[in-house]
Amino acid sequence: MKTLKKALLLIVLLLILVVGGAAVYVNTMLPNVGDPADLKVESTPEKVEYGKYLAWHVFQCIDCHSQRDFTLYSGPPKPGTEAAGGEKFDQAMGFPGVFYSRNITPAGIGDWTDGELFRLITTGVKRDGEPIFPVMPYHNYGKMAPEDIEAVIAYLRTLEPKDGKFPESKADFPFNFILRTMPVAASPMKKPDPSDELAYGEYMFIAASCGECHTKFEKGEMVGPLCGGGREFGFPDGSILRTPNITSDMTGIGAWTEEMFIDKFKSYSPSTYTPPKVEPGTMQTIMPWMMYADMEESDLASIYKYLRTIPKADNTVERYTPPKG
Repeated sequence: MKTLKKALLLIVLLLILVVGGAAVYVNTMLPNVGDPADLKVESTPEKVEYGKYLAWHVFQCIDCHSQRDFTLYSGPPKPGTEAAGGEKFDQAMGFPGVFYSRNITPAGIGDWTDGELFRLITTGVKRDGEPIFPVMPYHNYGKMAPEDIEAVIAYLRTLEPKDGKFPESKADFPFNFILRTMPVAASPMKKPDPSDELAYGEYMFIAASCGECHTKFEKGEMVGPLCGGGREFGFPDGSILRTPNITSDMTGIGAWTEEMFIDKFKSYSPSTYTPPKVEPGTMQTIMPWMMYADMEESDLASIYKYLRTIPKADNTVERYTPPKG
């Protein structure tokens, strides 16, 4: 009996050592994506203008790094908060912690080098070596052509500095350890020529992070099918929004023509659309329609064409569950 107890104690001690050693390794050695590049982004009017297009209408940098007004449909940015940060993502929305978007005007990133910004956007690692939560889809941005990332950096440098200081983001246990394992080195691709509609459509699909929102997630991972919808987002009032199926199945957008797809986005153009008030307990959406609305029609068309190549998912989604009581 004593021998058995000693053996069990030894096993427990070994497990503690292994788990403790793994925790120390993760906490001290990860993330490991390499040092920031010695990079100086050349700024030209053309590059700044394209960076603005990407930041507002494709990558959605301004959407996340602003405070959204969810008293209005689609939650447009509150005037004056654009790029100043402060949007909160917490447990009420299904996130494993409390995370705040940061100030990306020169008041928040003015002392960052271009290389540090490039590494952050493409790997999710801050200048101090700490990881960020992938509510910013840095895994996607790490696949983008370097010139597109540089265009965004060039644009951000031109923004008016705005005050915007918020609490530090904090991941829940044990996700605070898991978070450190998520960043990987960037693997940029060459940007396809727009004439290659499917390849270019896939590129824009990745850039706009369509798959991330329109694919069911569980425990921080896609569980598919890709673009089959069903990802849940909670609201503070207890209501639940689920993203729609955007595959070409008839339970998705199978009946949509390319023209219908483009018109859906363009119907939310800020030049013609005024978002209505959303009454408590009625359906809301996190889809930033008014920001995607100004994406170039040719880019929307390429995304539509690429979506048609994704395997169909027969999945009827219950889009909205109102709060209880």
